[in-house]
Amino acid sequence: MGYAVAEAFAQKGCKLGLFSRNFARLTSLKEKVESLGAEAVILTGDVANYNDIESAVEKIESVFGPVDIWINNAMATVFGSVQSISSEEIKRVTEVTYLGTVYGTLAALKSMRKNNRGNIVQVGSVLAYRSIPLQSAYCAAKHAVKGFTDSLRSELIHDKSNIRISMVQLPALNTPQFDWAEVKSDFSPRPLGTIYQPEVAAKAIVWIAFNYKRELNVGLSGSIFIWGNKFFPGFGDYYLAKRGYDGQFSDIKISSNRKSNLWQTVEGNYASHGRFDDEAVGSNLFLWLIMHSKILFLISVILLLLISLFFKNRAA
Repeated sequence: MGYAVAEAFAQKGCKLGLFSRNFARLTSLKEKVESLGAEAVILTGDVANYNDIESAVEKIESVFGPVDIWINNAMATVFGSVQSISSEEIKRVTEVTYLGTVYGTLAALKSMRKNNRGNIVQVGSVLAYRSIPLQSAYCAAKHAVKGFTDSLRSELIHDKSNIRISMVQLPALNTPQFDWAEVKSDFSPRPLGTIYQPEVAAKAIVWIAFNYKRELNVGLSGSIFIWGNKFFPGFGDYYLAKRGYDGQFSDIKISSNRKSNLWQTVEGNYASHGRFDDEAVGSNLFLWLIMHSKILFLISVILLLLISLFFKNRAA
């Protein structure tokens, strides 16, 4: 997802700080975004370590100046029942997915407060509203991100700050995470529900970074998922108990040499797409309508006025 987001910002000619644990893939991404006309600096580290993030921000500032936009995107998960995962694995998922977001936010705020401006975008998930079985640690972390973000937003408003914070709730995406996530099963995991290409989500993240909106749900299916849980949470419990197990695993047996990225980065020529290109949707009408809602509202008002004038003249 981060790869796709970096490409989307590069197409706008932004100056990018690219942060992850894998130097080789960062180098490849740097070459890619520079070929699109952007400037980039690569920064290696672990989001679960605040010192790594703080050092990265200091390097970005030394090259490009204070941060204008910060995207918290890193995540980790374990596919397995609560009884099958260890306390150490739960801690690690929490440190990466939740504390990584908190640490990134703290470091970004420190930079943005120098000019009293900037936008922070938390890359969330529909699972921040409706947890699913077999990903308890990840779902809990995304719930926590939402709680942290809502608190901080109120504080920024109270302080009359020009720094804005948004959250983008993503649906299932065709990314490599299903090839390197920790799994407590003999079968390879897969996305649950409608699958979208990462470029769809990247477009939403870039849009909200330049067009402030408190929260954005990417995909109609995700919005239905969230609103359905508001009114029928009990139904969701039983539905997911029945469909949420088989729906998260494919018929592909896991290779004996498969590596997990939970504790250390997985080597390989991974980019933004996973192995679900044949199933993934590359466009999103629901998102397009949201992104163009002001124009559509104006057109609707004009049409209503024209219709009103038409019937008024006809009556006369």
